[in-house]
Amino acid sequence: MGDHYPTVRLAAAQASPVFLDRERSTEKAVALIAEAAQQKAQLIAFGEAWLPGYPWWIYLGSPMYSAPFTQQLYANAVKIPSDTITQLCDAARENHIYVVMGLTELSGGSLYLAQITIAPSGELIGHRRKLKPTHAERTIWGEGDGSDLFVLPTDLGQVGSLNCWEHLQPLTRYAMNCFNEQIHIAAWPAFCLYTGTLYSFSGEASVAISRSYALETQTFVIHVGGLCDQATLDLLADDDEKRTLLRVGGGISQVIDPNGETIAGPLGDNEEGILIADCEMSKIPAAKMANDPAGHYARADVTQLLLNRSPRRPVVFKDPEFQSLAADRLHGNIADDDDSAEVQQNEFSAEESEKNK
Repeated sequence: MGDHYPTVRLAAAQASPVFLDRERSTEKAVALIAEAAQQKAQLIAFGEAWLPGYPWWIYLGSPMYSAPFTQQLYANAVKIPSDTITQLCDAARENHIYVVMGLTELSGGSLYLAQITIAPSGELIGHRRKLKPTHAERTIWGEGDGSDLFVLPTDLGQVGSLNCWEHLQPLTRYAMNCFNEQIHIAAWPAFCLYTGTLYSFSGEASVAISRSYALETQTFVIHVGGLCDQATLDLLADDDEKRTLLRVGGGISQVIDPNGETIAGPLGDNEEGILIADCEMSKIPAAKMANDPAGHYARADVTQLLLNRSPRRPVVFKDPEFQSLAADRLHGNIADDDDSAEVQQNEFSAEESEKNK
């Protein structure tokens, strides 16, 4: 009989969060997840740092101007696990849909730009961090490591994700290609910053990057970004100069097939909604026959990629008692308790404990 190549229905959520409000943004995300499921979508993706909003202020003013907003971001960042994650997992399970969410993660005393993937069972199956925040983003977010490059085997196909200008890193693209990725979430912020003055920040440039990624990796790419709404602009743009740098809108979400063709979208510049695409997975092997850069089209005798996927942690506990407690935490046998210093102390070692078994 041979292999069967299904048609998969994918969704992009182009919307503004309730800026710097974790709880209300989560409620909005839950509603968008339900809306996508009502349209028979099997996976829904959100943009970069969607929850609780992209930190536009880092490109608008001085550190003194930025500090109050950064404090609000800390207060509304997402811990993993937490009630926020539970709500998203419940929404995925109740609507029987995969969810890929971009968020600001709080771990210990630091913030990270994360993407999580939730299965229709409600299980958190993927958690990664942006390897290298871009330019001024490094004043907000810490770095990921090699363990943040992976794809997830699902009943839809091999699913992977990256954030924004990670798609401009040739070696990162090649690493993702070697995992035989099939569905890729290219998460971006809204394209509402420096409009008309910096082309590399434009929606047109970003689509070119995502289109190139689709062609290079032979994947279906969900190119998804958010929106900047009027309330966000009013909050951040407190003088004429800032109002020339930031604007309302910035949406250009679309879905691109392995041939580089846009098959759904784009949504309008200030259009909030759910974009749906029916993706014929048979297009992937058809594209692979001509071009598989990490396979038959490679020249390993000339160029090779050295990929270090080991996790990098600032503290690794070797005490056996701590290792046991960390493993219990990883498997959910210990409840998350922000007041428990012992559990917090071992959070860093949990992944190490599991991976070193």
